[in-house]
Amino acid sequence: MHPLQGIRVLDLSRLAPGPFATMVLADLGADVLMIEAPRGATSQIPWARSQDPERANALDPLRRNKRSLVLNLKDPRGQDIFKKLVPNVDVVVEGFRPGVMKRLGAGYETLNALNPRVILCSVTGYGQTGPYADRVGHDINYISVAGLLGAIGWPGTPPAIPLNVAADFAGGGLHGAMAVMAALIARNTTGRGQHVDVAMTDGVMYLMATWLKNVFGGDAAPLRGRTLLSGVAPQYSVYETGDGKWISLGALETKFWENLCAVMETPQFVNRPMDPAMFPEAQRVFAAKFKTRTRDEWMAILTSVEICAAPVYDLAEAVEDPHNVARGMVAELEHPAAGTIRQVGIGPKFSDTPGSVRRLAPKEGEHTQAVLTGLGYTPEEIEGLRRAGVVE
Repeated sequence: MHPLQGIRVLDLSRLAPGPFATMVLADLGADVLMIEAPRGATSQIPWARSQDPERANALDPLRRNKRSLVLNLKDPRGQDIFKKLVPNVDVVVEGFRPGVMKRLGAGYETLNALNPRVILCSVTGYGQTGPYADRVGHDINYISVAGLLGAIGWPGTPPAIPLNVAADFAGGGLHGAMAVMAALIARNTTGRGQHVDVAMTDGVMYLMATWLKNVFGGDAAPLRGRTLLSGVAPQYSVYETGDGKWISLGALETKFWENLCAVMETPQFVNRPMDPAMFPEAQRVFAAKFKTRTRDEWMAILTSVEICAAPVYDLAEAVEDPHNVARGMVAELEHPAAGTIRQVGIGPKFSDTPGSVRRLAPKEGEHTQAVLTGLGYTPEEIEGLRRAGVVE
C-alpha cells in the first residue's frame, strides 16, 4: 500500500512545476492520468532533441508512474471527454496562465459543478491574482521577484543563477504537492473540494521565511557573499583542493570551529570565530592550506574528527556516492527497448506505506484507448475521434 493509494489525479500541466507535483503524488501512490496536448499543439522550449526518443522518454522522471491520454481540449468534443472524467477524480492539476482553464470550459466553477469534492490545483509563476498574474516568466524571473536571486553569488559579481530548482521544483512543484495533500485532508472534514492557487513566486518567498524575518525586524537584506551563510565566513564556505575539486565547510558551532582550527593548524583564529576582521585572513590561510592535498585526502582528515564538511559533487558523482545509493536515491528499472534505466529515488521514507517507482514513463497517448473505453466509447467512436484529431 502507498500513502496516496486510491487518489485519482488528472494532470493537465506541461512544463516542470506541475509535472513534478504530480510526480510526487504518483510516487506516493496516486493514480495520475496525464491529459496531454496533441503533437505540435503547444509552444515548447527548443531543447536539443535526443537521438533515441524512446530512451529519452523512459529516462524522464516527471512522467513516471503515470498514464497518458492525448486530448485536444480546444475541441468541444475533447472538452466533453474531459468533463466525463472529472466526476470520478479527486484532483485536477494545471499550469496554464490564469483564465485559460475557463476558456477551455474547465474553470473551477465548472469542475465544482461536475464534482463538488474535486480539488483544482493551479501552479503558475505569479498566481491567479495580483498585478503580475498575467505576466509570462520562468524560474529565473520568479526567484528575482521573490528576492532570492539577488542574494546568491559573491560580492562584486553578477547574481549566480542556480538551476531551476528553487521556483520550478521547490516553490511550485513541492508546494503544489503539499497543498494538494492538505486540501485532501481538509476535504475529510468539510466534504468539499477547493481551488488551490500555487504561485512559484509565493513559494520562493515562503522558503525565504527566516531571512525575511530579519528584514521585517529592520536588519539589512542579505547581500551576495556577505552574510554568515552566503560565504563571508571562513568556516562556512567552499575551498578548492589540490586536484581542482572542491570541499564545503559548515563549521559554525564552537566545537566544530575549534576542531577545524586544529586541523588547519591555526590557533590564532580559534578564539575569534565570529570576528569579521579575521574573516579575510582566515579565508586566505584556509584556501592555501586546502590546495596542499586532494579532495579525498582532505575528506579523510576532516571526517576523522567532528567537522561539518562534505565533498562538492557534480551530479554524476552524487549518484555514485555510497550514502545516496544506500538511501535509495538511485532507482533502477528495466525498459523493454532501452534496457536498464536509472532515475532519482523517492525523497520521503515511510516506515509503513512507502512510495515507489513502479513504472517508467508511458508513451504519449498510450492509455487513450483504455480510458475512452472505460468512459463507454465504442471502438468505432474512438477511431472517429482519432481521425478528427480530438485524441491520439
